[in-house]
Amino acid sequence: MPDDKQGRNKQAANEEQRQRERAIQEARNRANEPQPGKELGDLDDALEVQDYPTTTEQLVENYGDYEVETQGGWKPVDEVLASVDNEIYDSADDVRDRIQRAINRT
Repeated sequence: MPDDKQGRNKQAANEEQRQRERAIQEARNRANEPQPGKELGDLDDALEVQDYPTTTEQLVENYGDYEVETQGGWKPVDEVLASVDNEIYDSADDVRDRIQRAINRT
């Protein structure tokens, strides 16, 4: 590429395009990263084999030591559900939803 104004302009345009492509790729990578609370770690598998209906008290008793990711780092389930009244859950999805709401409140 010649070292003239047209060549420099083309080089600058190419660099801008590469920066846009990098920004798009980084955004895609971030979109694939789980958000806090979206990944429940080992608890996900345990909830699938839990008998339903179940209660908050039973969940804390059975899984209180399991840790879930929150915005403030990983916390045990008993701490995340400490402020939740004793509710009844009909499925693993109900439990996940409740944990997510509790995480988002903290």
